[in-house]
Amino acid sequence: MNAGSGSTSTISQTVFGSLHLVVSLGIIVAMDKFLKMAFVAAAIKFPSALFGMFCIFTILMVLDSTIPAAATTLINFFQPALLFIQRWLPLFYVPYLVVLPLSIRDIPPASGLKICFIIASGWLASLCVAGYTAIAVRKMVKLEMIDAEPMAKPSPFVPTEVWSWSGVFLISFVTALKYPTALGTTARTCLPFLLASTVLGYMVGSWFPSGLKKVFHPIICCALSADLAALAFGYLSQSGLDPVLGNYLTKVSSNPGAGDVLMGFLGSVILSFAFSMFMQRKLVKRHAAEIFTSVIVSTLFSLYSTALIGRLVGLEPTLTISILPRCITVALALSIVSLFEGTNSSLTAAVVVVTGLIGANFVQATLDKLQFRDPIARGIATASSAHGLGTAALSAKEPEALPFCAIAYALTGIFGSLICSVPAVRQSLLAIVG
Repeated sequence: MNAGSGSTSTISQTVFGSLHLVVSLGIIVAMDKFLKMAFVAAAIKFPSALFGMFCIFTILMVLDSTIPAAATTLINFFQPALLFIQRWLPLFYVPYLVVLPLSIRDIPPASGLKICFIIASGWLASLCVAGYTAIAVRKMVKLEMIDAEPMAKPSPFVPTEVWSWSGVFLISFVTALKYPTALGTTARTCLPFLLASTVLGYMVGSWFPSGLKKVFHPIICCALSADLAALAFGYLSQSGLDPVLGNYLTKVSSNPGAGDVLMGFLGSVILSFAFSMFMQRKLVKRHAAEIFTSVIVSTLFSLYSTALIGRLVGLEPTLTISILPRCITVALALSIVSLFEGTNSSLTAAVVVVTGLIGANFVQATLDKLQFRDPIARGIATASSAHGLGTAALSAKEPEALPFCAIAYALTGIFGSLICSVPAVRQSLLAIVG
């Protein structure tokens, strides 16, 4: 009798937990979609998710000062959604990396090598500038580091999940081969197995030993897994790789691919950062000087150093302008280059993703080498140099750095967008590029 009631209780808890997750995550996703539509209707170019993030943060701060219990209840209600987003965070930035072969096809090899040099050296330089600025300001204001609030960690992946996704992959892969338009279009028919291959790659990569993950981040395994699945399907279906990658990220809401589904969570990720910042609000307020100074200095350094190095190595001006916002997240980087004429937005997205990948792959080892010990310097340096992918990689292993990653990630994009919207700044960048 007791065993039966215990089993029933466990099942009901599981069902309730699943419903709680669906409702809390659904509200965040719906909020992001609503804001996006409202901004499009009002012809506002400012990123809607960033606006939403600061709105949520403001609401939580007001509630905390008036009805603290309400703020706590709100945090607890959205906790399942926040843990879900944190668990899968790197996946949402992968699609542009998966379709990278399509983005760089038209770039001459010599120019490609120059761009790679700028990306690699620029990432390290930006990381150093942001980190050392944070430390220097700390010494000036003579603030001692205090412990961050403990952050909940998402549950690790279990073999059952791998077997389930493997089953989805095999069944949908075979179905797509035999019936290419079984779900209406090839993109929708390929969606299940391409999504499953991406998820499986991330799960397997997350099981790598910590030493290997410092140089071979799960995101690389994740992207390679999706590309290999696309290559295999292209070969067996005789359609080739390019059409399959085109179906992975269609950018058409009525005909989404696996990449479109994953990127659909990007706005929700930014909204979720508001909760992380609120939970670490005392720490963020205490260290506002380090955060704001580091972000402003590193963003200006990133933009102007990229323009200068591009000119020194003889990179074509249009390509140099296209890679200026290399340290700013994709959505904002694309809005920045749209302010200039003759830019290559596909190259912009590719460069931003590769910069983030370098950060995701090497940021922990580099921060350790540079002896950046505390979460503030590590978080600010990571987000200012490698935006979302770097943030996802570091926060997955060091949750205490997430609030600083989140605020630096948001502020870098906001400040970069604002500064580039000033005509005099754009003219000065163009003058340096030549």
